[in-house]
Amino acid sequence: MDEHKTAADNGLGELEPGTRQRAQLRTRVADIAWTALCVVLALWAVWSAVGVARGATAWAYCAVAWVLLAAALALRTLAVRRRTSL
Repeated sequence: MDEHKTAADNGLGELEPGTRQRAQLRTRVADIAWTALCVVLALWAVWSAVGVARGATAWAYCAVAWVLLAAALALRTLAVRRRTSL
């Protein structure tokens, strides 16, 4: 409570430079972006797999979607591990 009062007394808002929320902003935006990318790739991969199962000839799109999803998830895991190990 005292920290919040002193920040308010100084005129610092939640996202002003020098606040804890500002320092965490880049990480939060990156988390949101990675999550959105993984969701879109997962939807694309599942949709293309269903299309291939129904007899569509777009198996190359399905393979690309699954490869990109795997790469995005691997990079996301590495980023989280690197961030937590520092």
